[in-house]
Amino acid sequence: MKFLFDFFPILLFFIAYKVFDIYVATAVAILSSFVQVIWFWLQYRRLEKMHLITLVMITVLGGATLILQDETFIKWKVSVVNWLFGIVFFGSQFIGEKPIVQRMMEASVELPQKVWGRLNIAWSLFFISTGFLNLYVAYHFDTDTWVDFKMFGMIGLTVLFILIQSLFIGRYIKEPLEENSSTSPTVDKKEES
Repeated sequence: MKFLFDFFPILLFFIAYKVFDIYVATAVAILSSFVQVIWFWLQYRRLEKMHLITLVMITVLGGATLILQDETFIKWKVSVVNWLFGIVFFGSQFIGEKPIVQRMMEASVELPQKVWGRLNIAWSLFFISTGFLNLYVAYHFDTDTWVDFKMFGMIGLTVLFILIQSLFIGRYIKEPLEENSSTSPTVDKKEES
């Protein structure tokens, strides 16, 4: 559910673009980002860093798109946000006690420290790569294709990356130990005779 909530502004941007145009869609994305942050605050009495970063970037670059009537700024927003996340993930390798990915996932997964580092670098590279891929699509294809890529391509790549990450993590997850045989209800066949 949280995954869908995080993509709420993107979904509304997509719908508004298909019904109206890029400028209405940009205004909808800005407004929905504000709603997302306010709703999260009212619900949990805290703010998510990802939501705040997205809100600031969409407001600044989306605002520039609306004021200058130049869609280039809204296209750059996706890359800038991805690069910021990539830099933060990479920086967390050297700053703080644990990489960001470990802080986010350690409550549900136990992994060796070396694996956390590799996973964190993989996320950093993923964010940086998708930032460049977004610019490639933005400058080599029309706006309709870019919007479709932003909606389906970026989400699809993220889901694919998470699946690959799950396979990688799966090698390090230990199965829970089975119950001691003395406590199991099975009866020895020799005792029955």
